[in-house]
Amino acid sequence: MDHRMPRRRVYGADHEDPDPGPRPGHAYGELVGGPLDGLLLDVTGWSADRLAEEARLPTEIGRYGTGGRAHYRRRESDPGRWDWAGDSR
Repeated sequence: MDHRMPRRRVYGADHEDPDPGPRPGHAYGELVGGPLDGLLLDVTGWSADRLAEEARLPTEIGRYGTGGRAHYRRRESDPGRWDWAGDSR
């Protein structure tokens, strides 16, 4: 890994966390598109059924602001990526 490259940020990490990147021993999916594009979703311990479901992630930076959710679905052809499916309240 290039030491000049910033570490990827994990969805839900505290903004004041000095190390908001991935943790050893955890499994992550990359969020693609939408308001959370580029963040990593920690899916450690998720069952196959849970991984097949849509993730509805609370966010203030989506279409509906505070109280809104960004929806992501695991990409069938590339399970390490989760594609944006829209926003909701």
